[in-house]
Amino acid sequence: MTEEGVLQKTNRINLLFDFYERLLTEKQQTFMKHYFHDDYSLGEIASEFNISRQAVYEHIKRAESVLEEYESKLRLLDKYEKRQPLLQSLTALAGELPSGQSEALVTLVDRLQAID
Repeated sequence: MTEEGVLQKTNRINLLFDFYERLLTEKQQTFMKHYFHDDYSLGEIASEFNISRQAVYEHIKRAESVLEEYESKLRLLDKYEKRQPLLQSLTALAGELPSGQSEALVTLVDRLQAID
């Protein structure tokens, strides 16, 4: 896998983790945070939890699989990614409106973005 492919996969896993973190087990959450957020190596995580690197790897791969499974069913990330350009378009359109209407539209867009 190319460096760009690895980066895209890591970004996707981080986004999926943001959406579905609470649905993972505590151990999966902890390993995923250490590996993807804190940039720990498999060896560092294994040492901290007194387990093998292979066990850490399997926990992380299983968590990735579970995240992808949740996304395939719930599509939260997909919907989020589709909403973002639409919200940006609304913000751009707001700049073309008279100031009172523009401010009202920007406020609504901000409220929609805050929901995510």
